[in-house]
Amino acid sequence: MQRSTSVTSLLATGAIAALFLSGCSAAPNAADPSAEAGANFLPCAVSDLTGFNDNDFNEFSFDGVKEAATKLGVTAKGSESAAESDYAANIDALVAENCNLIVAVGFNLATATRDSAIANTNVNFALIDSAVSNDDFSPLTLDNVKPVLFDTAQAAALAGYLAAGASKTGVVGTYGGMQFPSVTIFMDGFSDGIDKYNSVHGTSVRLVGWDKATQNGLFVGSFDDQVKAKTLTDGLLDQNVDVLMPVAGTLFTGSIEAIKDKGASAAIIGVNSDAYVSTPEYKAYYLTSVLKNLTTAAEVVTSAAGAGTFNNTPYVGTLDNGGVGIAPTHDWESKLDPSLLSEVKQLEADIISGVWVVESTSSPKL
Repeated sequence: MQRSTSVTSLLATGAIAALFLSGCSAAPNAADPSAEAGANFLPCAVSDLTGFNDNDFNEFSFDGVKEAATKLGVTAKGSESAAESDYAANIDALVAENCNLIVAVGFNLATATRDSAIANTNVNFALIDSAVSNDDFSPLTLDNVKPVLFDTAQAAALAGYLAAGASKTGVVGTYGGMQFPSVTIFMDGFSDGIDKYNSVHGTSVRLVGWDKATQNGLFVGSFDDQVKAKTLTDGLLDQNVDVLMPVAGTLFTGSIEAIKDKGASAAIIGVNSDAYVSTPEYKAYYLTSVLKNLTTAAEVVTSAAGAGTFNNTPYVGTLDNGGVGIAPTHDWESKLDPSLLSEVKQLEADIISGVWVVESTSSPKL
């Protein structure tokens, strides 16, 4: 299982609408795996465009559904999307197959999930990385839809602080796949972490690619255009960026190719999973990764539904409950000042205790 790794491990081993959600719960404990699911319980999942073998967002989410299914003694079913037009059709097909829980992976599926949930009140849905909204983007709560959200700004702030301390040029960068809240929340936290480092150390490390105040920055326009990702990275490298956080799924590989082609000395910060583990062929480039514990989140929600305890209270992953985190620095540890790692560890504790509040307009509200 893909698990989030805390900053403590780092030291030991080296959303679709910007909704203000009230009444969100912290991530609940998983249902008792020994609880028997109903004989007809069928957990299902629908992927976004990159499919369930993307070694990233979709795959890790589906892994959680399958792990819960195994513990519950049932078999999960998945439906992969190859185009945006597939979203509604795939969800409707799973409804027709009598799925009891449909896990929709990603904010792009929010509208199709909402419409199907309204039309099929006897089916439960979990929406990964998004809440549902009306057509005018006003918040909408449905009894049979559970938003699965992550306050990744908290973990991204730690990565921003680490990046600022690791940078030799004093310039770090970021870009996103598309300008959705579940993307910009990373960028907001990253910006806060850099600002925090500058405040503590009296430095002036600069962030290129995102302006938190204006919410403007660099975006590919998709999550599958490696050529555009490489082009954006070329531009960032030309601005002296030596630590880069692409918030664009697997498009970080295009960034690494740009770094290699230029012969640049630059590090990459992964997102969602520990890139060092998921794509080890590029391990020399990874400073760390900002983690969403997607597998555990999907497992928790699926297990609860299978045990008959589904509810629509949003799951919110935080540093405190382990729903988000920061990966080890792996091969980069020997290049970093141990005091920097100690500072990051302390900042994690400060965020959890509330001493340091990391804010993003896209953060789910506890």
